[in-house]
Amino acid sequence: MSLTMADRDGFIWLDGKLLPWREATTHVLTHALHYGSAVFEGERIYDGRVFRLAAHSARLRNSARVLEYELPYTREEIDEATRAVVKANGLASGYVRPIAWRGSEVMGVSAIGTTVHLAIAPWAQEGRLSVQVKPGGINVTMAKYRRPAPDVAPGTAKVAGLYLICGIEKDRALGAGFDDALMLDWQGRLAESTGANVFLAMGGKLVTPKVENFLDGITRRAVMGLAGKHGWSVEERAVMPEELDEASEVFLCGTAAEIVPVGAIDHRRYQVGPMTRALMEDYQKLVRQPDCEGFGESRHLAA
Repeated sequence: MSLTMADRDGFIWLDGKLLPWREATTHVLTHALHYGSAVFEGERIYDGRVFRLAAHSARLRNSARVLEYELPYTREEIDEATRAVVKANGLASGYVRPIAWRGSEVMGVSAIGTTVHLAIAPWAQEGRLSVQVKPGGINVTMAKYRRPAPDVAPGTAKVAGLYLICGIEKDRALGAGFDDALMLDWQGRLAESTGANVFLAMGGKLVTPKVENFLDGITRRAVMGLAGKHGWSVEERAVMPEELDEASEVFLCGTAAEIVPVGAIDHRRYQVGPMTRALMEDYQKLVRQPDCEGFGESRHLAA
């Protein structure tokens, strides 16, 4: 198999049709390529089903609305298209990337007059996709860039352009020998990693940054539901970076990452403790339940 994403066998769903993978293309003057107006999702296939598919499709539509455009497909139509392209590729496990963008009819800051496109591309890939998990947990550093304030950027939407600083910080971290970077928000509080939410185990409960201008992740909500079944309280609040000194366990979570234990954040060291281990095991069971495609704990994301 080719090592590039462009040169593969298989099918991509594009604007209502299943196309051979290599034929699913767009023009170089596409508005989203120049101005970052694409919105997207990352989804996982387990045993032939997409985990929390309805929640992902709903969030995709909502992200487009935040950017002042509407997808020409209902949530149910996106769900069905996703199932169709997963089936066409014969995938029992893997990753799915739905992406919507504004087309090439207009070139300028305003995208009024452009056609809205939607593509859904799934591929086979096992294990965690964003980091390589180590037995003692991953090695994380603090990022230089901060997540922007809500009056600066629409951080509640999964927008391609907003990932620029995440990519820079991820590259910096890898270049310095780390696995990922942990970002603060515009007020200096903990926010998230470059592509996943963060939880701290402190005093027998879980603490996670209150979502103010970053994604309230679908996996984040699933983790909170699993914690509740153990009787563990989850506190959503402002978390200051010095509180990392008080945590006994730290882990990241996201669709691509699943649940990833953190072994170190710069000079701080953590154990892969009982709460993290239990949640990792529970999550693997949850994603393989027959009803995993619904909203689950993420119903509020459909707004």
